[in-house]
Amino acid sequence: MHTTATQPIAVDLTTLTVEAVQEGFRTGAFTAESLAQACLRQIEAHNPRYNAIIFLNGQALDDARAIDRRRAAGETLGPLAGVPVVVKDPMDMVGFPTTAGWSLLHSKTGGVDLMPATDAPVVARMRAAGAVILGKTNVPVLSHTGTHADDSWAGPTLNVVVPERVPGGSSAGTAAAVGASMAVLGLAEETGGSIQNPASAQDLVGIKPTIGLVPNAGVMPLSGNRDVVGPIARCVRDAALCLDVLAGYSAEDPKTLAGVGKTPVDGYTAKLRKDALKGVRLGLYGAGWRPQPLSAEARKLYDRAAEELTAQGAILVEDPFLGTGFAALRQPTTPLPNFDARGMESVPYDLQKYLERLGPDAALKSFAAFAEATAQQSAFGPGGVLSYLHNLPQFKASLAAPATPPDLSDFIALKAAYLRIVDAVFARHQLDGLVFPQMREELPLNKTGTIQETTVGEINIAGLPAVTVPAGYYASGAPFGLLFVGKQWSEAELLAYAYGYESATQHRKAPALD
Repeated sequence: MHTTATQPIAVDLTTLTVEAVQEGFRTGAFTAESLAQACLRQIEAHNPRYNAIIFLNGQALDDARAIDRRRAAGETLGPLAGVPVVVKDPMDMVGFPTTAGWSLLHSKTGGVDLMPATDAPVVARMRAAGAVILGKTNVPVLSHTGTHADDSWAGPTLNVVVPERVPGGSSAGTAAAVGASMAVLGLAEETGGSIQNPASAQDLVGIKPTIGLVPNAGVMPLSGNRDVVGPIARCVRDAALCLDVLAGYSAEDPKTLAGVGKTPVDGYTAKLRKDALKGVRLGLYGAGWRPQPLSAEARKLYDRAAEELTAQGAILVEDPFLGTGFAALRQPTTPLPNFDARGMESVPYDLQKYLERLGPDAALKSFAAFAEATAQQSAFGPGGVLSYLHNLPQFKASLAAPATPPDLSDFIALKAAYLRIVDAVFARHQLDGLVFPQMREELPLNKTGTIQETTVGEINIAGLPAVTVPAGYYASGAPFGLLFVGKQWSEAELLAYAYGYESATQHRKAPALD
């Protein structure tokens, strides 16, 4: 007998996977409606504390009921039919303002609402796959930081594993919602660590795809040349299933043409095997990649992970980038100590194109209108969240002519240099991938510092893919995560390595929620 909508279902939300959800529907253990209700109760119980979700979708139960009716009628359903998901705020979703965490872009906090006329392609693809979108998640202003969401109009998001430590950003809310079992899957987006940081910070799996694999049209941009949309999940298989839905060409985002023929015919789960690490050659983090050492405790945890990888048959190569000149390419943007912003010179032009896409009734239709509406807290003015962009030589001309395609020759030359060295190193050492600690040291306490990752600018500028996977805990309880990095379009292989590691170690434990 199917559970009725009025009966609370007895299901452990912390153990739910996409496959478990589909099996529950098949056996009648629950319906899409009752599962959505269970997630909404979880949100009601825990979102006031963690502040992951800033807009609830009032149509979610109707959407779930429609899935139940279609299932009962024997219709063919999408691969995520009835699966509860959340969407990062900067992704356009019809019926909701896209606020990017900024009070000046939300009418209820004295700003202007940007109401999209159409869904972003990634949101449309999740709907077409049958996902039940429960709501939109919190971000820092303009997704400007990879560490927290403390300056959002909605208030800070807390880390559900260690609330006293930073949650990771800018997809802080998506990670917290998935980590707290408010949803099974979440959509995240990265320009500078914003998928990998929150996924690792909150003990989750995240996929930062190759640039051009997933369309990012309809997502408020920081860089059309670096921004990538990807999933955050509690296990590797779920992340792979979500990537199947997200990946692929969209006419709205011409750069996705580069990904045609690069996706696995049988999907991103096809190579997931417990023995996937056997014989795989993986490069280790070292000074040749970046001359920033690991903390003593991070080194101890990384050494243990290396032993676990070796036990699964992996062949580990010490510091394969040593002597290649790779590390010298990195150049943090003044005054930022750790973040290389090159490629973000295009943000005025990218915002212009984003605003044009919103539709004829949009409150702001151009970058000039955007700048005027936000002048009191100008993102690009002195003290603004993006004021550092003035230190990029080609940014000034871009800001002065936002409707003109910008000069990105510096960024393109840097990207080419990164890719040439990566290709040469992988060939010389016969590497299948790289495996790094995602962070060089444990998460900082709230308001005390920034996340010290091992690679953000390098892979964001080069456009390389990466997959995070839980790999243990510091003595403080802060999560320790691994990051598998590969050549362009190697997501299927990286997911296989992460799955092999996850299967062998099972490090992740559901957090004890307050």
